[in-house]
Amino acid sequence: MTDLVEGSAVGITFDNIHLSKLIQADLATAGAAVSNPRSVGGCTDPKILEFIDAATAQSSRRAYQGDIEHFVARGGCVPATSEKVARYLADHAASLSMATLARRLAGIRAAHVERGFPDPTKGDLIRLTLRGIRRRYGKPQRRVAPLRIEHLAAIISALGDSTRDIRDRALLLVGFAGAFRRSELAGIQCGWISRTKQGVSIALRKTKTDQESRGRSLAIPHVGGLTCPVAALEAWLRLSGLVEGALFRRVSKSGKILEESLSPSAIAAIVKRRAAQIGLNPIYFSGHSLRAGFATSAAVAGMPMWRIKRQTGHVSDVALDRYVREVERVAEL
Repeated sequence: MTDLVEGSAVGITFDNIHLSKLIQADLATAGAAVSNPRSVGGCTDPKILEFIDAATAQSSRRAYQGDIEHFVARGGCVPATSEKVARYLADHAASLSMATLARRLAGIRAAHVERGFPDPTKGDLIRLTLRGIRRRYGKPQRRVAPLRIEHLAAIISALGDSTRDIRDRALLLVGFAGAFRRSELAGIQCGWISRTKQGVSIALRKTKTDQESRGRSLAIPHVGGLTCPVAALEAWLRLSGLVEGALFRRVSKSGKILEESLSPSAIAAIVKRRAAQIGLNPIYFSGHSLRAGFATSAAVAGMPMWRIKRQTGHVSDVALDRYVREVERVAEL
């Protein structure tokens, strides 16, 4: 199975010409106009706007782009009233998930705030509409199955000595031990790794919950044995000879290590493929299964919550509580 590679995506922001035309055209129909579509709170200073742009991740901007396009294409407009937004929610209550509707609202809000318009997503009308949709159509959030330590041991035991096997051994064990998100794994650079007495330390420059790029270091311990992440990492580095650039890279069918790093979707595909090879149903596993597996295994082992949070980087206990509640059900998965 070949590695999946994310297609190149052009960063799209709210001052994108395509979106501006879309909004302007709708406003013209409504008999309104945007005097300055690229302002925030009335500010048009390009230097200030540059930093305001930097306040929101490009991935979030791309998501907002799609959200506002969906809203406008289905009768919405910018600026919009709360009633128009509520009607949009009602029209899509049965076809879109609660998570998607919430993100659509975030996109609508961003489009208004960036232009200095009142936020139509606030207020009781929207809040009560969402509550009613949740009561009628809400479903429990789908969670992927954790790749537990016994699963991991079975996968590692089945791996051979091919370039891909050595890479995947390091990828899976480091991903599990560091409780990494798949995007974090994909982004690790060789220069971020330093040796310590206990194993290695990996310095993350930016994470999902660290939007201000303060960074943090994760300790990966040397535990010995079949599932030692440090030994697996060292084996990959020796084989690849990598000293700079992306740590986890694509490997060709012939076993050649390529320049391109693995994409997050490729990492998810690897987890699914390796899970399937030991008889697990791949539909229940994804790149997040490594992170979930660490949290679940740590909870089963009785690790204190603060220590789990230190490794996973969770800001609050809310998300971790889900893993702890799942501990008694682990054997059923």
